[in-house]
Amino acid sequence: MPSEQSFSRQTPRSTTGDLGARVWSAGRLILLLGALAATFGAFFLTGMRVANKAREVEVPDLAGLSLAEATELSRRAGLDLRVESRRPDPQVPADHVLAQEPEAGATLRRQRAIRVRVSEGHQDPIVPLVVGQNERSAELALLQEGIDVETRAEIRSGAYAAGVVVAQDPPPDQQSAKVTLLVNRGDVGGGFVMPDVIGADGSRVVQVLRRHGFRVTVGATVPYPGLPSGIVVRQTPQAGFQIGYGDAVVLELSQ
Repeated sequence: MPSEQSFSRQTPRSTTGDLGARVWSAGRLILLLGALAATFGAFFLTGMRVANKAREVEVPDLAGLSLAEATELSRRAGLDLRVESRRPDPQVPADHVLAQEPEAGATLRRQRAIRVRVSEGHQDPIVPLVVGQNERSAELALLQEGIDVETRAEIRSGAYAAGVVVAQDPPPDQQSAKVTLLVNRGDVGGGFVMPDVIGADGSRVVQVLRRHGFRVTVGATVPYPGLPSGIVVRQTPQAGFQIGYGDAVVLELSQ
């Protein structure tokens, strides 16, 4: 029969075993909960990626489409369309897409907007005011705007300076690629005696004569030893000849 002393030694041994079993059970429970949490997290992240992927669509190619076609194609893709700007373009018809942002093939969240630039088609330039300018200055101003002088009509009147544009068609601020000018050539019978311009600076001579309504052209540039370039070496008509408003003057300059 066991003694009291041996019984008291066996009791702590039994308590220690129960404690170890409880710790082992708790550990297994924690591991199980951890595994469940990891599995749930993996499924959650996968689900989020799938959901996000489902909300993304590929941006369609809208270049060259009409606004109506581009709007419908964007709607079918689950996207909106926003017109950012318009500009003239001679190659693309009016109300057709010139460019888009984002580009075709990019991914975009549903209900987001594709921003587009739209063509206004070909537009003639705005005609500037050239009435009151001399003929040459008016021509240059029109050419800078891409406008051709289609027709020149002439009058001879003392009411305006010779060689000045007194009317234009179409009027300023209208759109047109061609313009008709009415130019005053001066009084009938009025004129000048051609001055001697040989030896003078060619650019200065051209400026003065054109300002007085003469049609001046530089016929040629020729080598002339001892003279700097741009000096008048020959003139037609010669000095002393009677010339009228609008008459042609031809100069040759040193090279």
